[in-house]
Amino acid sequence: MPIPLVDLKAQYAAIQPEIDAAIQRVIANTSFILGKPVAQFESDFAAFCHARHCVGTDSGTAALHLALLLCDVKPGDEVITTTHTFIATAEVISIIGARPIFVDIDPRTYNLDPNQIERAITPHTRALIPVHLYGQPAEMDPILEIARRHRLRVIEDAAQAHGAEYRGRRAGSMGDVACFSFYPGKNLGAYGDAGALVTNDAELADRARMLRDHGRRAKYEHLIVGYGYRLDALQAAILGAKLPHLDAWNARRRAIAAYYTELFSNSDIVTPYVPPHIAPVYHLYVIRARNREGLRAHLKARGIETGIHYPIPLHLQPVYAALGYKPGDFPHAEQAAREVLSLPIYPELTDAQVEQIAQSVKEFCG
Repeated sequence: MPIPLVDLKAQYAAIQPEIDAAIQRVIANTSFILGKPVAQFESDFAAFCHARHCVGTDSGTAALHLALLLCDVKPGDEVITTTHTFIATAEVISIIGARPIFVDIDPRTYNLDPNQIERAITPHTRALIPVHLYGQPAEMDPILEIARRHRLRVIEDAAQAHGAEYRGRRAGSMGDVACFSFYPGKNLGAYGDAGALVTNDAELADRARMLRDHGRRAKYEHLIVGYGYRLDALQAAILGAKLPHLDAWNARRRAIAAYYTELFSNSDIVTPYVPPHIAPVYHLYVIRARNREGLRAHLKARGIETGIHYPIPLHLQPVYAALGYKPGDFPHAEQAAREVLSLPIYPELTDAQVEQIAQSVKEFCG
């Protein structure tokens, strides 16, 4: 049988009565915009993240946009982030009118290298956006210390890291603000676009609630200029039904990742590196292959779907050509972009399927 990269049908089949009941409650109550389903999910997800406040948004990108506004990033400012991530991380910086400043990655973890940050800081720098890539938190302690010394805001891009932990602290609880995506394929995924902004700062949370709802607290009293970034109540209900399962799903992902790594232990395949103080949630299980396209074709012929996250570093994207970066500027990110390959990983994946995938990889890699 073919093995997809992600199997949302299997997940739905496992919890169908809970999902259907949650959707039916929203339809029966006709509470489609904000209201109790959203408020309940926000409370539950804040607790899950070990944070005080959660503000639901209509996408992870919207949450990032609001986070920059909350951190007073303005046109002409600079924001430092990684070049090895999805474009939304940098896109929102450009939308604000600020300039994304890219730095290279740690070649072992694929996350932003804290040792590269200070050389990129200028008088125009206002914030740092570390990305918890593939479900593994960035090295937050040195990042937070750099931010403290230079009086910079820290926005966690936790779009792939629901439940991940750094030195016992959950993703979303460490920066000034954190942003999550609930895109369907995420560890906690909606059935459409959805996101959330998480913070321990009550004032920032209050302002975020106004910004996501046209700048208002009361229905027709608009205090600031805002946006239509509200989390849909149906999506909130679906997320609320899934959230109680998330710790168990993440535990299964860790078990699958450990099994992959065990099966690859006597080979030359480069498997994910995890520092001892980090507990990732393996949104993706990423290996490296010099002949990546050959390996992908080999696996595809055997019915195994794979992914590439991400094939073009942001500093080499056509949209950012005007920033003046060139090939060779960030060699670790550029090499990773040529070699990384994501294997199937989701809680419903069986041990037999993991063995099949690993055997197929080893066949090609010798």
